Amino acid sequence: MVKYDPASLKADEFINHREILETLKYADENKDNTALIEEILEKARPVKNGRGCTCRGLSHREASVLLACEDPVIREKIYSIADEIKQAFYGNRIVMFAPLYLSNYCVNGCLYCPYHLKNKHIPRKKLSQDEIKKEVIALQDMGHKRLAIEAGEDPVNNPIEYILDSIKTIYSIHHKNGDIRRVNVNIAATTVENYRKLKDAGIGTYILFQETYHKESYLKLHPTGPKHDYDYHTEAMDRAMEGGIDDVGLGVLFGLEMYRYEFAGLIMHAEHLEAVHGVGPHTISVPRVKKADDIDPGQFDNGISDDTFAHITACIRLAVPYTGMIISTRESREVRDKLLKLGVSQISGGSRTSVGGYAEDERPHDTEQFDVSDQRPLDEVVSWLMENDHIPSFCTACYREGRTGDRFMSLCKNGQIQNCCHPNALMTLAEYLEDYASAETKEQGYKMIERELQKIPNEKTRGLAAEHIEEIKNSNRRDFRF
Repeated sequence: MVKYDPASLKADEFINHREILETLKYADENKDNTALIEEILEKARPVKNGRGCTCRGLSHREASVLLACEDPVIREKIYSIADEIKQAFYGNRIVMFAPLYLSNYCVNGCLYCPYHLKNKHIPRKKLSQDEIKKEVIALQDMGHKRLAIEAGEDPVNNPIEYILDSIKTIYSIHHKNGDIRRVNVNIAATTVENYRKLKDAGIGTYILFQETYHKESYLKLHPTGPKHDYDYHTEAMDRAMEGGIDDVGLGVLFGLEMYRYEFAGLIMHAEHLEAVHGVGPHTISVPRVKKADDIDPGQFDNGISDDTFAHITACIRLAVPYTGMIISTRESREVRDKLLKLGVSQISGGSRTSVGGYAEDERPHDTEQFDVSDQRPLDEVVSWLMENDHIPSFCTACYREGRTGDRFMSLCKNGQIQNCCHPNALMTLAEYLEDYASAETKEQGYKMIERELQKIPNEKTRGLAAEHIEEIKNSNRRDFRF
């Protein structure tokens, strides 16, 4: 019998099927245990100290009890604490990014993705370096500073050399006042050697969705191709960290398998990274299966409602309080609005999920990986965030100052976010307002900046941030950072 061991490097031991089943049984037995639930909620709540706040987080069993609880009063408490945690460690900042699809060539047979090898009617496309330049300039002209590059798994069409060349191209483009300052990478599981190459290329976060932690379902959903190897895929983050990448991003595709099983596996994966590497995931993404070319979400019988989706998101925030949480344009404005109050700290804006398309006026649909529910332009998303008292942040300072992995987590835990990330967010917002915003958004943004500057605790930092914002307004100087 395979035993559960969060410190093991074997997938079946740190994501242990028997442990998950026992966790679900424990959660069912205790979902109405009010005394235990109140104890778990109290453990999850942030505690103020002399320097800021601390959080203990929750184990996968504790968090699973909260997820199983159906009491609406308890759910509201969970939502309230999720917002409290987010405000304590990330404030009202929301980090902005955009995906850039480089290629939809893929040799895998994933049943939920239109890029699967057997799909013969979807056009196959791979961006040349010249096309990437045009896409990047279009993204810079929108105001983006942070990209997540995506590519199908194809060793012939999308070798690691192509990915590395693309990263080099992206970082090389300086258009007007625009720069892409952080490139996150979402590509297939690979070798330690290739992760070292990605690290040397200056990537930010390495992102890889597990899709499903249920091994039997995983093998059925990935019937052919290298992604069929569950263990190799699940152990990828350990190889990435061995290769020097200390910011990694987890995620499952909710709707493929029973959501409570996936939730437990996701938290166990975070616990594993903490146990082995001393730092958990930098981000956790919460995508749901969406309609796409020849993909009907209805063929999967584990779809989740918006209310359940919100409950999952809030419970993740309680379990892993210091981890960034991402919601993409897969979701509608209404869903994103709700989840922003439950712990989400990063969103995409103005996204296109086709291979290329940013340089085109009309949104192409023939090579989309999934339907985009929130199709608003970036300026409208920025304005909407500010209307709801969120600061749209284009900051990449921590990555470029070497504050990654455990160094970022230390910053987050010791309460220095307000003196570091908060002013950085305001300065990058000022860049956006000067270079890209509509007149209405610009006026709205500077009113927010004036208010938010007063929240910076350190007087010297507050004064210096205000000086830098004035320089941004009155010159072409950019990229100030704390």
